[in-house]
Amino acid sequence: MSVVLIGFAVLLFLILVIRMPIAFAMGVVGFLGFAILQGLSFDNVLSFRWTAALTLASSRVIGTVQDYNLSVIPLFILMGNLVTRSGLSQELYNASYAFLGHRKGGLAMSTVLACGGFSAICGSSLATSATMAKVAMPPMRKFGYADSLATASIAAGGTLGILIPPSVILVIYGLLTQTSIRELFAAGFIPGMLGIFLYMCAVRYVVWRNPKAGPAGERMGFKERMLALKSIWGVLLLFTIVMGGIYLGVFTPTEAAGIGAGGALIIGLTRRSLSFVGIVETLVDTSRTSAMLFCVVIGAFIFSDFITRAGLPDALLSFVTALELSPMLVIMVILVIYIILGMVFESLSMLLLTVPVFFPLVSSLGFDLVWFGIVVVVVTEISLITPPVGMNVFVLSAVLKDVKAGTIFKGVTPFWCADIIRLLIIVFIVPVSMFLPNFLYE
Repeated sequence: MSVVLIGFAVLLFLILVIRMPIAFAMGVVGFLGFAILQGLSFDNVLSFRWTAALTLASSRVIGTVQDYNLSVIPLFILMGNLVTRSGLSQELYNASYAFLGHRKGGLAMSTVLACGGFSAICGSSLATSATMAKVAMPPMRKFGYADSLATASIAAGGTLGILIPPSVILVIYGLLTQTSIRELFAAGFIPGMLGIFLYMCAVRYVVWRNPKAGPAGERMGFKERMLALKSIWGVLLLFTIVMGGIYLGVFTPTEAAGIGAGGALIIGLTRRSLSFVGIVETLVDTSRTSAMLFCVVIGAFIFSDFITRAGLPDALLSFVTALELSPMLVIMVILVIYIILGMVFESLSMLLLTVPVFFPLVSSLGFDLVWFGIVVVVVTEISLITPPVGMNVFVLSAVLKDVKAGTIFKGVTPFWCADIIRLLIIVFIVPVSMFLPNFLYE
C-alpha cells in the first residue's frame, strides 16, 4: 500500500509542480510503479524487472489504438468541429431567443438553451463557453443585462457539453470502467435536460430578486419564430437521428458517431460555410485532439493497472467494510471528495485520477456503474464553475477581457446551487432505470 501512496504523491508532484501533462504523468508513474511491484534489486538497477511493465505498457498502447469501439472518440470530435465551423451557434441562439427573449431574463434563458443545443453536437464544455460568449454576450449587453448574470448563464450552460450526449467524458468513463457507452449516452440525456430546466429556474430566481439584472427583450411573431426554427432544422435533424438511434437501439454509438460526422459535413457543405481549407483545418484539429485523448486514455489504463495490481481497490473496500458505513454514506463521502478536488483540479484530470480508485468500491457496494457515471459527470460539471479553478469561468474571462473572473464566480452561485439540487435528485430520488429505455434491460 505504501507504493500506491508514494505513487500518488509522485503523480501529484509531476502534475502540479513539474506541470507534466497528465497523460504522461499517469503513464510514467503507472509503468514504474508496476515495475517496482514485480521486484527491485538494489544491487544493480539493470536487474529491475522491466519485462512485465513493458508488456503491460505495449499491450495497452496496441490494444487502445486498435479498439474499434474507440473510433467513437475521433468521430464525435470531428462532428463537433464541423458543426462549430459551420457557424450554427448563432442560429441556435436566434431560435432560442425567438421563443424566450421576450420574458424577463429571457436572453439568459435563451443562452442556456442554445448552449444545451450547441453542446449536444459539439460535446466540449470549453468550446461551447468560448463560442457562445461571442454570440450571446453582445445582445445581452444591448438590453442592459448585468454582467454577472450574462456571463454566468454562458459559463453554466457550457458545462452541459460533458453530459448531454455525445460526450467524450462519458466515453472515457465507459472505457475506464468497462461500462456500456450506449447505456451511458441513453442515461445522460434526461439529466442533461433537467440541467437546462434548473438553469432556467436559476435565471428566473435572479431576475425575481433583481428585475434590472435581466430585462425582457423584443417579442417575436409566429412567422419570425418559424423562420428561426427553419434555420436550425439541419442540426435538429442530426441530433434526433444520432441520439434517437442510440436511445432506441437502432445503431451503436460508433455507428452513430459516423453518421453524425457525415451529417455534419453535409450540413456544412449545404450551408456553404465549409471551404476546402476549412475542412483540412478541421481534420487537423480533430487529429490533434484525438491523439491527445488517446494518450490520456492509455496513461489512465496503465495507472489503473498499477493501482489494481498494488491492491488499492481491495484495501479501500476492506477499510470501508471495517467502518460499517452504509453504502449511501460512502457515496456521499465520495461526492464531497469530488467537490473538494474540483476546486483545485481540472475536470478531466479529476476524473482520470479518481475513477480507477472509486469505481471498484462503488461496484462492490452494489451500485449501478451507469448511475455512478452520470453522478460523476454531474459533479465534474459542478467543478467547471467552482472557484478557484473553474475552467469555464476562466475561458470566459479570457474571451471577455473586460469582465473579471470574480464577477463571473459571483454570478454562477445560483447555477451552482441548481447543480447541487440536480445532483441530489439523481442520487436520492431518481434511479438510473428512469433514464434508460426498457430494451436496454431485455
